[in-house]
Amino acid sequence: MTAAAVPVDYRLVRRLQAQVADEITSDRQLRETQQLPERTVADEQQLAWRFIAAAVQQHMQDLLAAGSELPVAAYDERLADAIYAAMYGAGQLQELLDDGDIENIDINGCDEVWVTYAGTRGKERLTRPIAATDDDLVNMVQNLGAYAGLNARPFTPANPELDLRLGDGSRLSAVMSATERPVVSIRRNRHPQMFLNKLIDLETIDEELAGFFAAAVAARCNVMVAGATDAGKTTLLRALINCIPPDERIVTVERALELGLRRHPELHADVVEFEEVLPDADGKGGITMDQLVRRTRRHNPSRVIVGEVLGPEVVQMLSAMSQGNDGSLSTIHARNADDVFHKLATYAAQFERLDFPVTHSLIASSIDFVAFVRKNPLMAGRRVVSEVVEVTGWDQGRVTRSHIFVPSPVDGRAERAVEVQIMRAKGLAAVGYDDTAGGWGGWPGSGR
Repeated sequence: MTAAAVPVDYRLVRRLQAQVADEITSDRQLRETQQLPERTVADEQQLAWRFIAAAVQQHMQDLLAAGSELPVAAYDERLADAIYAAMYGAGQLQELLDDGDIENIDINGCDEVWVTYAGTRGKERLTRPIAATDDDLVNMVQNLGAYAGLNARPFTPANPELDLRLGDGSRLSAVMSATERPVVSIRRNRHPQMFLNKLIDLETIDEELAGFFAAAVAARCNVMVAGATDAGKTTLLRALINCIPPDERIVTVERALELGLRRHPELHADVVEFEEVLPDADGKGGITMDQLVRRTRRHNPSRVIVGEVLGPEVVQMLSAMSQGNDGSLSTIHARNADDVFHKLATYAAQFERLDFPVTHSLIASSIDFVAFVRKNPLMAGRRVVSEVVEVTGWDQGRVTRSHIFVPSPVDGRAERAVEVQIMRAKGLAAVGYDDTAGGWGGWPGSGR
């Protein structure tokens, strides 16, 4: 029997984890007594590995001394990995995260775990429990909040919500207290890097729309990507970002780091990633999204990418777009492309008390195009761009716009509405886009 086939004893994992945690605590107390600086997270994790290795080795020696049969070879490595994952990672959840075929994980309490596999059209399957109790599940999420992101994020009754990007790029959302049992949803990013050619292969867009998107980015148009949850907004955003020339300075602003542009310096060498910092337990400190968006102007950005607009940052984002940060990109939840303008105006009214005409005027001077992404029932639920709207101005207190790409009656994908002129055609033509000849095939990575 292989080591992978032997199940890890998670009762043993919890016992050895507690032992190692006590040793880590003792080390912290000793350093405090000796007035030594705190260890960095990386240094503490390295120390934990040494304690874990020693604990596993001692366990194996205890088995020999008791006359017990040792587990198969390499089991000790799996045991050590499980202890480390329980302390600093995803615990028993890690095995699901390591399965590249899983697309989404939904956890309704420790023993009700649903997974969706790629290619199953949204059909969920019930799988094994990932924790012994709901308290263990909460502890697992707390560990991830403490160590997985750029900033430690609490998950407690006082802070019962958590949004986090995991190390593999997956997006985790957790809630406690507001539900009978803790709820965790993890959306996997199966395409950590995305390009327009890949979107063509996935049938999300056709070549004509790919050429338009590439030209819009090259012409430094401000583009907002809209859609419902899990419609593919971030996937399209990644493809648009990868059309930005590699020598430009990009500043991203996100609630929880998800885009991970700094992981790929070969694509974008000069990147600053801002992540919202939550206040402490007393409500002190922290840096909000709107503060970070405002801060981008002082860091010489060529482009500003706002990962997702959810409220207070909307006015700062629109102001940044209208005051020189051309070529900015963002995403927003919306029911359709036209709904974006109402959503932005509602956020501005709710958080900044701006009336609708003022906000619509600001939108008209800020956003150039809105692309809408959806799951297409005509293509078995496949994610597609279904329409593109161009902002054309402002009249009688409302944004005016044109639907330049509309859903095809054949497959629902966006196709050019040839009877509708593109107001920014001259700017797009300046970077090589020919609207009369079916677009432009010279986007980065196209090989054309």
